[in-house]
Amino acid sequence: MSNKTIANFWFFVIFSASVAAIFSGCSMTSAGNSRAAAVSNFEAVKTTGKIENAEITESSGVTASRCQPNVYWTHNDSGDDAYIFAMDRSGARLGTWKVPNASNVDWEDIALFKDSAGKCFIYIGEIGDNQSKRDDRTIYRIPEPKASAENASATKRQPLTSEPADAIRFTYPDSRHNAETLLVHPKSGDIYILTKRVSGPAGVYRLKPEFGKESTVRAEKVADISVPAIPNGFLTGGDISPDGRHVIICDYTAAYEFTLPDGAKSFDDIWSQAPESIDVGARKIGEAVTYTSDGRSIILTSEGKNSPVLEVIRKN
Repeated sequence: MSNKTIANFWFFVIFSASVAAIFSGCSMTSAGNSRAAAVSNFEAVKTTGKIENAEITESSGVTASRCQPNVYWTHNDSGDDAYIFAMDRSGARLGTWKVPNASNVDWEDIALFKDSAGKCFIYIGEIGDNQSKRDDRTIYRIPEPKASAENASATKRQPLTSEPADAIRFTYPDSRHNAETLLVHPKSGDIYILTKRVSGPAGVYRLKPEFGKESTVRAEKVADISVPAIPNGFLTGGDISPDGRHVIICDYTAAYEFTLPDGAKSFDDIWSQAPESIDVGARKIGEAVTYTSDGRSIILTSEGKNSPVLEVIRKN
């Protein structure tokens, strides 16, 4: 766990506890769990394994391959170099790759996009800014490497090498923000960044996937969103379902799903919907969540060496 994560976590705990005490003991976790118990469309959480690779000490983002069955990608938070790691649903290691033309100042989330030709790309969000001091941020994109058990022996000391990264550098249209959630729409390829706030709702910002530009582009703000928690905008990871009908986001202890209403004319109508809270059990410092490649489950990881891999299956 990095120093900034420790500081964030304890601020979050103290802040939540203080507000909860004011409001009759209603904590973020209890609020999320009570709602989930009443209306959940998901089964009980189960553990599918643990992250085998001890070099993954802070799984800050996770995403499911759309081109390789049972392959998941993750990365460490700030303090690591530009490495990505492959594993399966049980957490078994499938390889380590160094990403050329990229640097890890504060990688916070990872996403996957499958284009119309059937080629898969990994997107990496260099979007963290705990002190809100950075003027611009970067989204990296690489063709998805081939993961396999034969690559399991690759380590950070002797990694495989991905293709060089393309990049989009961007600024926000209003002010500097810290963010830990990166989403890529499975059809349009639009990129969404959701900010992380301790005082108020999170902002939703959109970018067109215009990689390779030398100039810095400006993101467009499309919405503010809140989750049924205290704080209500303290978001740490997310994903868009493969069919584009759902968005899953998480904070340190719970997960929340937004659903696009029938007849919606725009994907961005999803941000005005009330999310469903999902009970993900006793999760420690959770910063990563993704849909499985078929959209039938969500997979979650936590920070810490050999952390558990959690799965929550949709009921219908």
